[in-house]
Amino acid sequence: MDTETMTKQDKIKGIFYSAIVGDALCLGSHYEYDAKKIFKAYGDKNIEKFMSPGEMMGGQTHGIGWGERNYHPGKKAGGTTDYGDYNILVLEHLASLADKNEMFTLESLIPHWMHRFENNWGSWICTMTKETYSQLKQNIPLSQVGGFSNAMAIRHLASYACFEDEESIAHFSREVMFTHKNAEALDGGEFFARVTFKVLNGVEIKDAIEETAVQSSQFIQDKVKIAFDKVVEEADENSSLHKEQFSDDLALTSMAKLWDVGRSEPIRVGKASPTEGTLPGSLYIILKYSQQEDALNKALVANAMIGGDNASRAIAVGMVLGAKYGMSSLNQEWLHSLEQYDYCEELLNKLPLLNQENKQ
Repeated sequence: MDTETMTKQDKIKGIFYSAIVGDALCLGSHYEYDAKKIFKAYGDKNIEKFMSPGEMMGGQTHGIGWGERNYHPGKKAGGTTDYGDYNILVLEHLASLADKNEMFTLESLIPHWMHRFENNWGSWICTMTKETYSQLKQNIPLSQVGGFSNAMAIRHLASYACFEDEESIAHFSREVMFTHKNAEALDGGEFFARVTFKVLNGVEIKDAIEETAVQSSQFIQDKVKIAFDKVVEEADENSSLHKEQFSDDLALTSMAKLWDVGRSEPIRVGKASPTEGTLPGSLYIILKYSQQEDALNKALVANAMIGGDNASRAIAVGMVLGAKYGMSSLNQEWLHSLEQYDYCEELLNKLPLLNQENKQ
């Protein structure tokens, strides 16, 4: 589709659904750290359809530090991981506020979040979610809750249908990552919020990344440079990386150190949850695939096939490329196979910038 004639509404929905589709594509391999195992399990080819947790891999994946297990019991093909679930939760809340014509506050989100957590969460529960829930149950003030994990957890996809300015979206991205206190994780979420806003409003992806990095912390700037350099290295036909069959997997693994934390094996941080790996890894995929034909779908597949915490990267990859290429560019079979597609459509269409009744 011609991105020049694409409506802004299509791009806003592209942000949300590209990320959610990307997340759903990762459900079958989430936390499997062996890319070769994933490729072999899928019949020596890339993923072509949604799969249930660990499907084709015995129903389990190999989460470093947690062992072989089903990380999303009860989920089925077309469902989402906890990253997608959090974004749908925030969408639910924003839609409920739109119904009542009320403004968002973090205080208003907490009861909704706690109710969901206590009743029908259905996915992997991260340590930060558990810790924050415990803190709130102990009546610790909301301003003081959260853990110090440096895992990036982007949850603000629906905000682009509510706010028309970059600062509001950047602020919102931090508020809904309330389970985290770590500056790297919060800065990473804000970085992608700002990049996506710029792309949504017509800035080219590479320029949006560079412009946002200049105004970001040194940590962010360093990770952005690593990503740009790795894309150049992988594209060089004379490089050893370019010649590898699993070049994307090796590229991500090489962009961050190993963590030897006393578990059974080191954590390959480049493919794991920490922002120091997730941020450059996501950018690598975005930059490598953004200029290719069918860029959006190819990037989502490539990310899923790498494994590790591919669901976290899927949100970042999907939102940036979705802002560029829109919902219309998504594989429509995937889009309409999402378990909660109709539900999300109903909720998205209530939000101010997508509500038909509010359009001129």
